[in-house]
Amino acid sequence: MRSYPRNSPEDAARIVALVLIADGHVCRSEIDALTQLDAPRELGLDPDGLPRILQTLCEDLLMGDIGGGSMLGGVDDSTLASPMAEVDEPELQRKVLRLAVAAALGDRHLADGEKLVLEAARRHWGISGEADEGSRFATADAQAA
Repeated sequence: MRSYPRNSPEDAARIVALVLIADGHVCRSEIDALTQLDAPRELGLDPDGLPRILQTLCEDLLMGDIGGGSMLGGVDDSTLASPMAEVDEPELQRKVLRLAVAAALGDRHLADGEKLVLEAARRHWGISGEADEGSRFATADAQAA
């Protein structure tokens, strides 16, 4: 994965993008959720910055895969540790987590891959689940069942 300056808008957006692709596809409702929150501006990106970061992330993940044909095949906790470590400002971490949760819940379903990325962010950053986020996760899981 390419490197960005620590705490840069690109670093932050890459983590949100990881959540977007974590279930294997990007839903329009997830993009709409980020649009409603004005995510590019929140992260300090140009309006077209998030799609650019999403494309770059996908290219990086595909190039890193050894012939398996899956972008997400090599994404595990150790893969997530590097981008998580590059975002170390607590306020930015909370902002990224808020946007990532909104994206994950945009389609009213919290997929296992999305949970993996969100839990990794919380663990790496030492952020416990907020009460309202926990209830939103439970609601999303119940609606999916």
